[in-house]
Amino acid sequence: MYAILDIESTGGKYNEEGIMEIAIHRFDGRKVVDKFICLINPEREIQPFVAKLTGINNKMLRSAPKFHEVAKRIVEITEGATLVAHNAQFDYRILRTEFRRLGYDYQRKTLCTVDLSKQMLPDAESHSLGKLARSLGIPMSDRHRANGDAIATLKLFKLLLGKDSDKSIIKNVVREETHGELSPTQLDMVFSLPSETGVYYMHDKDGEIIFLGKTKNIKKRVNQHFTNVGSLARKLQKETKKVTFEETGSELVALLKEYQELLRTKPRHNSINRRKLFSHIINFEQNGEAHISLDIESSKSRANQKIGFNGVPSARSFLNKICSEFEICPCSIDSEGTCIQKNPKDEDLDCNERVLSAFDKYSVFGKSMALLDQGRETGERSFVLIKEGKLKGFGFVELNHQVNNIHILESIMTSMPSDENTTFIIESYLRKNNRLKIVPLNSAT
Repeated sequence: MYAILDIESTGGKYNEEGIMEIAIHRFDGRKVVDKFICLINPEREIQPFVAKLTGINNKMLRSAPKFHEVAKRIVEITEGATLVAHNAQFDYRILRTEFRRLGYDYQRKTLCTVDLSKQMLPDAESHSLGKLARSLGIPMSDRHRANGDAIATLKLFKLLLGKDSDKSIIKNVVREETHGELSPTQLDMVFSLPSETGVYYMHDKDGEIIFLGKTKNIKKRVNQHFTNVGSLARKLQKETKKVTFEETGSELVALLKEYQELLRTKPRHNSINRRKLFSHIINFEQNGEAHISLDIESSKSRANQKIGFNGVPSARSFLNKICSEFEICPCSIDSEGTCIQKNPKDEDLDCNERVLSAFDKYSVFGKSMALLDQGRETGERSFVLIKEGKLKGFGFVELNHQVNNIHILESIMTSMPSDENTTFIIESYLRKNNRLKIVPLNSAT
């Protein structure tokens, strides 16, 4: 027995959403034997984007029953059934959260039609409900309303059941009652985490760090670890007893902290990066020649004036970019990835100047500067301090703080070791993010 489910929620912060519409079709594998469709007063405001998407507004729900008034009906129509939904993890979490608010531990097995369709229709352009329905000729009405989406999910599920002739996929994809859903302990851990940028640490029963990572949303990322499938996810779900974190505001600071903390703590479930994070460099040195030839070389090169890349394609793409941006030579890229000048003249060194201008823009070599980014709260900025081309550390300053004094920054920063990898992290981040404010500093000040 199956209960085809779709929920429309109010949106909002994680685990603070409410159900505003629900549709359940009890399906015995051949026909629908019962159904329950209802608007619900969520007792909280609907997020504007949700109201626009669904057409449901706060006024429509004022006279609708509250969840506790329909909870018994939901329990009855889903009793002994496997919940089936498109992105079942979301619908099941929302439903369990509402029941938990009533003090009731609602548990059902779940089956996700996203998982099923990925396995049985691997060549589909998209596995979203709307695009799958169109590609399979499944008629849809009332898109983004609970009953319209539930009916489309039911029709999709029937099609997938028909394709699963030996029932092996159904058996493998059915999840245990709490699979994809947080245990009370995990829920407490996730609830205490911020939805901010930073580094998170997962600890075992002895307090040892077993896994760490950087993310733009700590709460969301840890929740994914607790609800994902796979060998790593299962290990973290079983062994994690505590999660701590450090907000950074800046993604660059988080990247640097993640790298440094991995080297320092060596968590057993992290794959520690190889010695060098970059595999190739572009060598900007003149090497005794009149003309600078921009070569893509192995990261084993001993060049000083270099920029690192993780692979030849990204290095070649960068060469093409700077050749165009700085009107180098004209230049061309040969089959080995080398930028070569056409008919170079020893006395014409304008091209060299443009090459060095490109290096100066995209490298931190020999520079002293502060990279300013978002802070952890309003009125604060983060900074990464670089002195004579070497990472010194990071810290936080008030917006009105004078950041052009290197000695002040050194006195308030948290020190970080510098190596080739930290330089690569900083330079590659700067290539992709031009919103950072760069403040040149005089190291002799």
